[in-house]
Amino acid sequence: MVEWSASERSAIANVWGKINVDEIGPQALARVLIVYPWTQRYFGAFGNLSSAAAIQGNPKVAQHGKTVLNALEKAVKNMDDIKGTYSQLSQLHCEKLNVDPDNFRLLADCLTIVIATKFGPAFNPAVQATWQKLLSVVVSALTSRYF
Repeated sequence: MVEWSASERSAIANVWGKINVDEIGPQALARVLIVYPWTQRYFGAFGNLSSAAAIQGNPKVAQHGKTVLNALEKAVKNMDDIKGTYSQLSQLHCEKLNVDPDNFRLLADCLTIVIATKFGPAFNPAVQATWQKLLSVVVSALTSRYF
């Protein structure tokens, strides 16, 4: 189990409170699909992913990005049981969707870049370190069924 200090809980709540899911989610997922094009193989039903512009303008990418970020809210609200919170989602991605577990880390990295770009100096190294801790715990929970 991960220990969270009061200041870490506050920093995470503060970052989450500023996130616009409808903006950040699509941007983060689009960045993954553009920067790591091999991740597109899981999104064959999404239609045209042939270019950065096509990915950024794809409504299915945008919707799934929102879904992913809405799922992240569960971690923010259940910080003391993130592994349990994501147990079924881990099972789905491992056993049914067969998603490469490294993709969760790639998405977490891209999400951090999008947030840092959006929030600028407010997302200072101390805040980023706390945010990275949260995302590391989420990635660990999402990959727990793989091992």
